[in-house]
Amino acid sequence: MKQIPFSLKIAALAVTSLITQSNAAAHNGEDHSSHSDRPANATHRIIPKPSNCQLLTADRVFDGSNLLSNSAVLIKKDKIAKVGTQASLKKSCSKKINLGNATILPGFIESHAHVSYQNVDHDTILRHGVTTVRDVGGPLYPPMGGNGELRLLSSGPILQAENGYPLNVFGGDSGYDKVGYVVKSVDEAEAAVTHLADGGAAVIKISLEPGGENGAPWMMQHGENPIPATPWPMLSEDIVKAIVAKAESLNKTVSAHIGENIGAKLALDAGVHEWTHTPCAAIDNDLIQRAVAEKIKVISTIDTLGSCGGGLYGNAMGLAEKMADGTLIYGAEIAHDNVPWGIDGEELHLLLHLTSGGKITFDKVVNVIKSATSTAGKDLGIEGLGTLSEGAPADVIAVRGNSFDRFKLLEYPDLVISGGRIIVNNKNFQ
Repeated sequence: MKQIPFSLKIAALAVTSLITQSNAAAHNGEDHSSHSDRPANATHRIIPKPSNCQLLTADRVFDGSNLLSNSAVLIKKDKIAKVGTQASLKKSCSKKINLGNATILPGFIESHAHVSYQNVDHDTILRHGVTTVRDVGGPLYPPMGGNGELRLLSSGPILQAENGYPLNVFGGDSGYDKVGYVVKSVDEAEAAVTHLADGGAAVIKISLEPGGENGAPWMMQHGENPIPATPWPMLSEDIVKAIVAKAESLNKTVSAHIGENIGAKLALDAGVHEWTHTPCAAIDNDLIQRAVAEKIKVISTIDTLGSCGGGLYGNAMGLAEKMADGTLIYGAEIAHDNVPWGIDGEELHLLLHLTSGGKITFDKVVNVIKSATSTAGKDLGIEGLGTLSEGAPADVIAVRGNSFDRFKLLEYPDLVISGGRIIVNNKNFQ
């Protein structure tokens, strides 16, 4: 098994007061302004038609499962037609883009973002290698993009308890065009789930957050709003179970914002399908083991929660098995000011080190990249998304060099293609 030359330095992950201070400053600078019916940050440029065919060649091609050498990717209009050897595909298309010493990959998928609520420019994200975003917490929009613009899949607002998180921290009214929507009963919860599903919600997000976690971003002051006294009100178990049952009847996943033991236990007892963060505070081992055994999906967001410290990192290490079984999924929480508005190389780095068990091998590196491509695409239920397989959306990125040795390269892709349309071609590849 091929060994990747990373050095394991888990001890270096200890959080310093400097990180805490910088995170606090970043959150004070966030934009929580209101939004219109159409995202103001959506693409407004003219989107060209895709070419009839394009042939991409490079020293390395990652198809979503395997890293291939000296291979080629054939694109026909907005779909992947074939991946094969350069020799076998060289006559398949006259329009060739020869990248040489580069790595071709599927466009990355961000499974935890707040780009609509924070008004982050879609094209900025797309140019930095993320071709699909699952937006979890903000105005509800139907699925959009994927045709030369960022593919946006929205959850709509977070379902929450009255006077609970997130509205108690961020302020504002409850509404389907807001960050939070208050439900006070089983009937209201079921009606809200139905409304969100009918509006195209990709996932149903709920808040199970009592507050109080040391270093958590939601425990840092946002603008002029003081942090409310804890514990914060949470949805009852009956309401959460009703949300899960209604969501399952509509073929929707329920994702819970949790940060500590109380929310984790409630989520497990109520049958919630996903944790939208690696929890901030240390979770009891029996709850971690339940999550692993029950194959609860977890979105990573380790980098943006760095000020939570050792509890966060211990949770990630406890969830290490989930990386191998495909239920630990990359997410950097795009829209926070302390992470890139695109691919986050540090999130990939932390995922690798914290879930490696002390020995980093090539298959573990592959699993980390899969968590942001094919694993995430399968979770979203879009055929072929996150892969370079036949019939998959032609969402492709490429970087100079070997991104399996250096994750940082991924933050600055030299080629970005969305739905067969070239968005970035920094090196003027021909």
